[in-house]
Amino acid sequence: MTHDVIVIGGSYAGMAAALQIARARRNVLVIDAGQRRNRFAAHSHGFLGQDGADPAQIAETAKAQLLAYPTLAWADGSATNARATGDGYAVRLPDGSEATARRLVLATGVTDTLPDIPGLAERWGRHIFHCPYCHGYEQGGGAIGIIATGPMAVHQAELLTDWGTVTLLTNDVFTPDADQRRTFEARGITVEPTPIAALEGSADVRLADGRTLSFAGLFTATRTQPSSGIAETLGCAMDEAPMGTQVRVDEMKQTSLPGVFACGDLSSGMHSVSLAIGAGALAGVMAHRSLVF
Repeated sequence: MTHDVIVIGGSYAGMAAALQIARARRNVLVIDAGQRRNRFAAHSHGFLGQDGADPAQIAETAKAQLLAYPTLAWADGSATNARATGDGYAVRLPDGSEATARRLVLATGVTDTLPDIPGLAERWGRHIFHCPYCHGYEQGGGAIGIIATGPMAVHQAELLTDWGTVTLLTNDVFTPDADQRRTFEARGITVEPTPIAALEGSADVRLADGRTLSFAGLFTATRTQPSSGIAETLGCAMDEAPMGTQVRVDEMKQTSLPGVFACGDLSSGMHSVSLAIGAGALAGVMAHRSLVF
């Protein structure tokens, strides 16, 4: 079957895009690998009307609402390939068959590369986070540790002083210069240069010299990369942003390829459920408008 639009990626951004298209009474297929980026977190914060809700429940409710639209179809699994055709695009489905569409919306999300520190991966999304707007308030104004992964940790440490008392754990990744140290002193930020040996307890940091520092929560800046190679396979222009690789889009969420739109974490340097949903809604609207006009 030829669809008006295929949305590759069925998390928050992809579903938000699909909703706009289905409500325009267009045929839309959502292909979803089922790997939400925030699947490690028990609560989603900062999303109006759903603050503190279980992110899995938000996604399940959204999917159920989408499936009520008769022009929407859903395929579980990963799209394995995509190519341009004469009048649109063909996407290879998990079962090996192909689906075609006049437009594509890429919402495959990104994968986090975590710092290689014993105990960190097990605490990711529960006691260790990347977004203060999503998880900063829940630290209760207590002690917050920033695990440096590069110079971006300076920005992260300064920002998080609104959410608690900050210690920057440089972990042999970089050394703050004199100007940065003056800024840290003015903001009450402690710099801990001793390397990290392991993370223990909830958010305890065991240092290489044997000391243990306890925190209400820990934050770190991960490196990200697209969770799927579909955008690169198609030939979409990519950008290297401070946090990793992302798909280049214009203000209407169109990529460098005609008829291909991208949204969510895949095409943005700022990542949250709210921002992903807003971007997805815009991508869906623009994909539909491109069919009309």
